[in-house]
Amino acid sequence: MMTFLKTLLIILLVYFGLKFLIKFTWPYIMRYITKKAGQKFEQAFNNTMHRSTETKKEGSISIDKMPSTHAKSKSTVGEYVDYEEIE
Repeated sequence: MMTFLKTLLIILLVYFGLKFLIKFTWPYIMRYITKKAGQKFEQAFNNTMHRSTETKKEGSISIDKMPSTHAKSKSTVGEYVDYEEIE
């Protein structure tokens, strides 16, 4: 019985300790995540702006995105039938 209480006490202490620790570290973790996401967005924006401002010869062709190769399905689900209710 005593080992059960010790185990239960340890589990509760770990639970409340982690809860307390997360409560105070959560703002710092979220600040770090948002800062990293902002840096990635800024880097992606700067890369696209840099590519769009490059000087190109007049009449040159550039392809930024290749069209998808998979064909769209032309199968129909069914035929629409208009009906009237009869009383």
